[in-house]
Amino acid sequence: MLLQIQTVMAQSKLSFIRDAEIEHTLRSYATPLFTSAGLNAEDVSIHLVNSKVINAFVAGGQRMFFFTGLLERVENPNQLKGVIAHETGHISGGHLARTQEALRNASTKSILGYLLGAAVIFAGGGKAGAAVIGGAQAEAQKSFLKYSREQESSADQASIKYLTDTGSSGQGMVEFLEILGEQETVAYGKIDPYWRSHPISGERIAALRSAVDASPYKDKPASKQDWIALERMQAKLYGFTKGLRKTLRKYPVSDKSLGARYARSIAYFKYPDLEKGLKEIDNLLLEYPADPYFHELKGQMLFENGDPYSAVPSLKIAADVAPYQPLILTLYGTVLLATGDNQYLEEAVRILRTSTAYDPYATNSWNQLAIAYNRLGDTGNLSLATAERFALLGKWDKAIFHAKRVQENMSAGSPGYLRADDIITIASRQLNK
Repeated sequence: MLLQIQTVMAQSKLSFIRDAEIEHTLRSYATPLFTSAGLNAEDVSIHLVNSKVINAFVAGGQRMFFFTGLLERVENPNQLKGVIAHETGHISGGHLARTQEALRNASTKSILGYLLGAAVIFAGGGKAGAAVIGGAQAEAQKSFLKYSREQESSADQASIKYLTDTGSSGQGMVEFLEILGEQETVAYGKIDPYWRSHPISGERIAALRSAVDASPYKDKPASKQDWIALERMQAKLYGFTKGLRKTLRKYPVSDKSLGARYARSIAYFKYPDLEKGLKEIDNLLLEYPADPYFHELKGQMLFENGDPYSAVPSLKIAADVAPYQPLILTLYGTVLLATGDNQYLEEAVRILRTSTAYDPYATNSWNQLAIAYNRLGDTGNLSLATAERFALLGKWDKAIFHAKRVQENMSAGSPGYLRADDIITIASRQLNK
């Protein structure tokens, strides 16, 4: 379920998106690389930025940002793995340490503001970029996400080590840099931000190619599984973001590949043409009856077309097959509540509690959990879920108010009471800064 989370500036149309399948694909590529770098994969968060810009950044500690333009531009899985390995090299190398320290405790939304400003600056709009970043100091504006040639070389060499450790070819990284390098002759203001933020030179590409040539995995192709995952991710992004007309041009009805059918099912659904969308996804489900993401999409189609009851079976299968995917769980819990049927209340609470346990930073999940507790008449847990949501939103006064209501309705020393105490302490500290 592709979700647009927040827009930093209305005129920019730049926003975060979330999708269980895309995030899973990126993690499946990234986790072995993180492990090779000595990082705890669970500590590295992955964020998707909805923009046609070709870029990827590390910012605010172990937070990795991918622009959808980059995900759509890569031509094979090894190119994407190369980018991930390179960005991992920046994390393990502690690059941009000063800026990272300043942003370590910043909200992801604030970091996206910096990202937008940096992207505008790198694209030639210096004044506009500074306006987006707002009150940031000029030096921070200049240095944010801008790596030196030495850091790029260090990250390149580290990336080859990580790729070799995981039995992957580094050829994709060379290919991707060469793709971007073709733009060197383009007017300065038109060069992709990836080029500006990650200096590329002929010497750098030559050094990287030499390191790749020495790897025993130089000519190892990407696995069939990785190819399918990339095909699905790119088709999904296209169907959700390009509209029906463009999707049918790229993926005509005559194309019976998995990716084409997936893209068309989404584009028909968004158009909207529910009948054709359901026909495409049902055909996929005949071939892949246990695929959680196809079931998730079918449930989303039915739910968003006003039929939550019919969406329940598909989402139950999706949640059963992928029980650790909080986005799927939250959608399932939301749909159970949307039916208005009290027989689903206890199940909705269980599902949403599990979702918040796996992803405690999702405000929508806490909101849906609060709705469920409200219907059950559980004032204490309703207040706790609401306090959690307001704390995540940075609305500290409201977080304190609802946390105090928790303590009025729960026994002193209970887990909920103690968690409310933590929220009060954190919120009070923020208000006193």
